[in-house]
Amino acid sequence: MTDSQLQIVPGISVSSSGQASVDPSLADVLFDLALQLEGSTDLPVDVEHVLAAIVLAARNGELASDKPLRSNDPALAGILDAHVKTVFAKYGGIVGMDD
Repeated sequence: MTDSQLQIVPGISVSSSGQASVDPSLADVLFDLALQLEGSTDLPVDVEHVLAAIVLAARNGELASDKPLRSNDPALAGILDAHVKTVFAKYGGIVGMDD
């Protein structure tokens, strides 16, 4: 299997080896979502947690690969909220190789 990229949502893709690529234009959106989710989950959410939640939500079919992310989308925040909680419950909040 080659290390091809699978688009999760516009600006975010994941390679077959699990490496995520994020377009720099999404930095503010991911940061804003992290702040929102930190407030709603009462967990120390950072951008990597948001990215992990996005990948989990996409794998569950909860996000459309052609729909851009918006930080002011309450439905998106609701979807990601549950996945951020999963990241902390199952993995102790550890999402990257260097954590």
